[in-house]
Amino acid sequence: MLKSVIEYQDYHQYILDYYTERKRCSAFTWREFAKIAGFASGSYLKLVSDHKTRLVQEGARKTAIAMGLLGYEYDYFMLLVQYENAKNDQQKKKCFEAMQEITSAHKIKLLGSESYAYYESWLHSVVRELAPNMPGAKPLEIAKAIRIPVTAAEVSDSLNFLLKNNFLTVDENGNYHQSDKLISTGRLDFVSIPVHSLIRQMGEFALQAFDDLPISERFFSGLTMGVTEKSYNKVIEELKECRRKIFTAVSAEDETEKVCRLNIQLFPLTKNINKRTSENSKHADGNAETTKGNEV
Repeated sequence: MLKSVIEYQDYHQYILDYYTERKRCSAFTWREFAKIAGFASGSYLKLVSDHKTRLVQEGARKTAIAMGLLGYEYDYFMLLVQYENAKNDQQKKKCFEAMQEITSAHKIKLLGSESYAYYESWLHSVVRELAPNMPGAKPLEIAKAIRIPVTAAEVSDSLNFLLKNNFLTVDENGNYHQSDKLISTGRLDFVSIPVHSLIRQMGEFALQAFDDLPISERFFSGLTMGVTEKSYNKVIEELKECRRKIFTAVSAEDETEKVCRLNIQLFPLTKNINKRTSENSKHADGNAETTKGNEV
């Protein structure tokens, strides 16, 4: 039986599941589906279900009506489409919060909502690492151990959130433990919004650390370099592998002395360069030196 659309995060998948359910019970075809929705192409909705194209506002309206969605289910489906088509994080956040209102009103937990809230505040990730390594510590003690100014009340709220959503557990002695060693954003597109905000916050803290901490307590380095698309993608893969190796090395330790943040950033400083090959450049000798990278 087809689930309610408000249990979905992906309208493409809902369209496919709707079609599959109708097909199971009848001789329903993609062409018939498209005709009911008012699309000229009989294969259009099949392409949508395969993520090969996307709906826009009017197409979403016609598709929702063709699937018999009414009331809050219609509104939710339209929000899914608006979310995918949003131009920036602010628009996406507005859509996500509207979807949360609908699912909460109908007692449905929106998958990823707890992860969304987790990444909205930098404090949650710090407290999750710090609290288990301060046995018996009260919120005020944990707050004082954090270099960025926070209150005991803020730490207490974070602890309550982490416990409620099973990011932490607490034993009979009042000691905190991580439920899982690693938290990953996975493939949930919804989580990308607060993750962007978290990365931005951590970047600001990095600038503070650059000014406030001695060189012996921080490490900043960079490389300005010219790349091709091929080498750019290779660098990305190397950074992912480096991140994995660093996590493996750190997680092998049973104890924690302090909580650190590692930011890995790679971004363009210029637009793509349109290559113009002249006769002179074709026949230039090989004695000229080119600076490929500048380390900072």
